[in-house]
Amino acid sequence: MRLDIRWFPTVTSTMDVAAEAAEAGAGEGLVIVAEEQTAGRGRRGRTWSSPPGAGLYVSFVFRPSLEAGPASLLSILTLAAGVAVRRAITQATGFAPELKWPNDVVVGRRKLAGILAEGVGIGTHAQTVVLGVGINVSRASHPVEIADRATSLEAHLGQPIERESVLEELLVQLPHAYDHLRRGDAGDILRSWRQASGSALGSAVEWTTLDGLRRGTTAGIDDDGALRVRTAAGTERVVAGEVRWL
Repeated sequence: MRLDIRWFPTVTSTMDVAAEAAEAGAGEGLVIVAEEQTAGRGRRGRTWSSPPGAGLYVSFVFRPSLEAGPASLLSILTLAAGVAVRRAITQATGFAPELKWPNDVVVGRRKLAGILAEGVGIGTHAQTVVLGVGINVSRASHPVEIADRATSLEAHLGQPIERESVLEELLVQLPHAYDHLRRGDAGDILRSWRQASGSALGSAVEWTTLDGLRRGTTAGIDDDGALRVRTAAGTERVVAGEVRWL
């Protein structure tokens, strides 16, 4: 894939800049990189803390064909991005973090990186996915509400990490993972994700449905990227919503 990389010192959100460019006709392979986000966001509208120079804040524009499977496109792409982020970190630093469903890269219970996929026109010939990645590289001050849940590569490894090295690997690994999906080969992605996510098997979780609070034990993911959970009523598929790990 030919990449069109555009760097900004400060943006509100790389997701917004990438989405606006995509709507204006930017092609597949556009990459927005920012030194700082003033209104970075994560899943379910949460704020993604983005101090200047402390992390990688990157969004990609993909235009998958309809054959990619619109029903599970966003979830599979999110898993593929998790695998790619993990591989990029490992290649750049030698450290292999864990993946946590649906979109987190973690060290223990602390978040190291997050992934966000937003689709436009999914199920049409113009379908587009903007995929954002935020990686905490250096130690930084975060808001009080997330300070005890976040970590960074520098904090975990105890040494300075070059952001450029991690970014270079990400620009290789994410298009490579996406190319597997574009060719209809999700097998490697699913295998790699399952191997990297110990919490997806045997962990106690709870989530809220229209019928109320549900609890169960994780039983892996299916081939569409849904989390399988064993409950008293049987095995259920969780495809969206807020899962809390107990």
